[in-house]
Amino acid sequence: MTSTDSTMDERADVTIRCQDTPSVGVKFCDRFSYDRDSVHYAVEAWAPGLTARVNEAVAWVWDSDLAPFLEELAADYRGWDGERTWRTDDRALAVSAVFRSGGHVGLTWTLRPWTNAAGGWDASVTTWLEAGEQMSSFAADVRHFLAG
Repeated sequence: MTSTDSTMDERADVTIRCQDTPSVGVKFCDRFSYDRDSVHYAVEAWAPGLTARVNEAVAWVWDSDLAPFLEELAADYRGWDGERTWRTDDRALAVSAVFRSGGHVGLTWTLRPWTNAAGGWDASVTTWLEAGEQMSSFAADVRHFLAG
C-alpha cells in the first residue's frame, strides 16, 4: 500500500507500507535540487525495533533512476524468476525485487549512509505489495516525487 502526502509547499512525500506487516515501511521525503541534472531526497525505513534514514540519495536525470526500475516491475505483473536489483550510484539506497506466487512483489530496501566512512552501517526492510495495480500506483507516485 502506498500513499502520497502533500505539505503546504506542495512537495509530496511517498510512503509504502508492507501489505503483510503494516508496521514495516519506507518513505521518500525532503526532496531538493542543486541543479537541473539531479534530484536529492531522503529515504526513511522502519520496522518494529528499527528506524533508519539516508539523508541524501541522488537521482541523476541522465541515469536510470528508481522510477523506471519500478515501472518495469509493474509491467511484469505476471511475474519473473530470480531477483532484480537497482541502486543509486553511491550505493546509499539499493532495492532488490522478487516475485512470489499469488501475484506479490517483495521489495527489499537497503539504506547505507556513509558508504565510505569507517564504522558505516546498513539497514534493510522488505515491503510486499500486489504486482498489479499497487505496484503501478507506487511506481507512478515515485516518478511524480522525483520529477518534483
